[in-house]
Amino acid sequence: MATVVAGKFEDLIAKGLESVIEGDPDLDLAARDIPLSEIESVAARHSPAVVLLNFAALASPFEVQALTQRLPETRVVVLAHRPTAAECTQMLSFGATGCLSKETEARDIVNAIHLASRGMHVLPRSAAAGGGVDRLGVEGTELTAREGDVLELLQDGCTNSEIADALAIGVETVRTHARSIYRKLGVPSRRELARRAQREPVVVDDDRRPVTTG
Repeated sequence: MATVVAGKFEDLIAKGLESVIEGDPDLDLAARDIPLSEIESVAARHSPAVVLLNFAALASPFEVQALTQRLPETRVVVLAHRPTAAECTQMLSFGATGCLSKETEARDIVNAIHLASRGMHVLPRSAAAGGGVDRLGVEGTELTAREGDVLELLQDGCTNSEIADALAIGVETVRTHARSIYRKLGVPSRRELARRAQREPVVVDDDRRPVTTG
């Protein structure tokens, strides 16, 4: 049985999560409606396999990074309102195991929790299919749309020349974007970024009924 701790969500989302998780005999909702500031202490008591975080409650993606570093045995899944591909990429780069839409169908939320508890990375179909954004994140840690493109190729193990060819930009421009990405994501090198690479994430369907109706 996988133990789950849920952060504080909007009332309808919280009730939907409680319903679908408690309806699965292989999941145990140990705690819910936990403010972000108390997640670590609650997780330390319950040792959950998965923590569900509300994207809207995050002041910075570094909060995800800090939580995953302090709770290395716990998988973090972030639920956001129709997250873009770049937002999902950023969450995974900061240590989350999954990033899903709050409108994901109830049964897919349950499947995602099970997959995440086994260390498999999960994304909504819309994010996996790609999508442009102008900027995301918070001041000082934003990734531009172009940096998001470069990040995905870096995580795929592409060289600077391969990235330059794929994006039709210069190699020196790739190096500039890469340095900016390393700084914003708090990683020292390409090797560390590669270590965090999230290849072949499991895709769940976010185009059907929302979790609030589960």
